[in-house]
Amino acid sequence: MAVQPRFLPLGDSGVTVQFGEGIDPEINDQVLAFAHVLEESQPQGVIEVVPTYHSATVYFDPLVVNLESLTQELRRLAHSSPVRTRRPLKMLTIPVLYGGDAGPDLPSIARTAGLSPEDVVALHRSVDYRVYMLGFSPGFPYLGTVPQRIAAPRLAEPRLRVPAGSVGIAGSQTGIYPQESPGGWRLIGRTPLQLYDPKRPIPFLLGAGDRVRFTSIGQQEFDRLARDM
Repeated sequence: MAVQPRFLPLGDSGVTVQFGEGIDPEINDQVLAFAHVLEESQPQGVIEVVPTYHSATVYFDPLVVNLESLTQELRRLAHSSPVRTRRPLKMLTIPVLYGGDAGPDLPSIARTAGLSPEDVVALHRSVDYRVYMLGFSPGFPYLGTVPQRIAAPRLAEPRLRVPAGSVGIAGSQTGIYPQESPGGWRLIGRTPLQLYDPKRPIPFLLGAGDRVRFTSIGQQEFDRLARDM
C-alpha cells in the first residue's frame, strides 16, 4: 500500500520527500518511482534528486523556484508516480574472494554467529540483494538484507584504509567499497570488479533498484579478472 509522503524542507535549496522509515522494498519502490518521474518531468528549478532507502532529497535553485510552489509540484508528482520504477533494472553477479587478507573480519563474524567461516560465506551468497541506494562514496551500493545470523555491527573504530572492491557487512546491510577509503564495515571479501569508473559512458556499475548476487572465487580467478579490468 502506497504511503503518503512527508515534505521536509532542507535549508533554502532542498526538500526531502519521505515515504516511510527503515529498510523496506515497497517503500524503496515508491522512492525510486518518484525519482524516475521527477527526472523525466524535469520541473523548473530542480537541479538534482538523490534517492535513499526511504526518501528522495530534491535540490533546487531558489532563484528560479520557491519552496512552496515546488512542494506543490512534488506533491502532485508523488501522487502520480507508479508503484514501481520504470527504469530497466539489472541482475549482476559479483565474484568475491572471501576470507584471508581480502576478508579479515570473516573469522570474527563466524565466531560471533557460532558458525564456520564457510557457513558465513554460504549464507552471504544465499541471498539475491537489492541495491537500495548509492552513497558514502561514488558508486558505493547499499545492499539488503543479509541473513539475520550474519548481521554484524560496524567496527567500533573504522579502518583508515579499506582497499577498493572490499565487501563488507554493517548491521543487516552488505556493501562494496568502489574506491580505497576509510571505513567501518566488517570486511569479509573483495571483488576485482570496478564499481565506479568516471571514464565509462555510465560510470556506475550498479544503480538503485538493481539486484546483486555474490559468487565465490579463488585467488587465481581474482587475479585473472583483476588483470582484465
